[in-house]
Amino acid sequence: MDPSATAPTVATGPVAPSTPDVTLFGDGGLDWRPVSPKLATARFVVLGCVAVLPLLGALALAIFVSAWLWLAVAFVVVVVGWVAWVIGRQVPMISWAETAEELVIRKGRLFRTVVSVPYGRLQFVDVQSGPLARKFGMATVELHTASPESGGQIPGLPTEVAEQLRERLAARGESQRAGL
Repeated sequence: MDPSATAPTVATGPVAPSTPDVTLFGDGGLDWRPVSPKLATARFVVLGCVAVLPLLGALALAIFVSAWLWLAVAFVVVVVGWVAWVIGRQVPMISWAETAEELVIRKGRLFRTVVSVPYGRLQFVDVQSGPLARKFGMATVELHTASPESGGQIPGLPTEVAEQLRERLAARGESQRAGL
């Protein structure tokens, strides 16, 4: 008879509660919440405003100066099309999740970034909304910690969600810091 088979197991310390894995790819068992699809529309509006002047300038030069400058028009159209494609691919990949100990933000399709901000490190939570974001009913939640590199931001949240998240994060940050 094997003595290890009958020996009781001894716990060596407190067992940590199971927390979901924060992984670079895959969901890791977290409840990821996407940002508003209106963020893509707002970014398309900004792209259109920025692209109008170069496009009109290239068109004017092509019409009045030289036919060779139609290549400039084509170049501007290709660049605007590529940026629009990138916006359409990037925005759906921005998501966030709340765990018991931290807020996790992930961005990027090709170059993936995952930022975990522990609630106890939060100094303050900022909600920002410019004129275009207000027009689309969105806000950006920015997390500030003692180190500028360890903060994060979630763009394109519906305004109500952003305000509720700010309140929850402020409360969790205060309770986590109180335990220090």
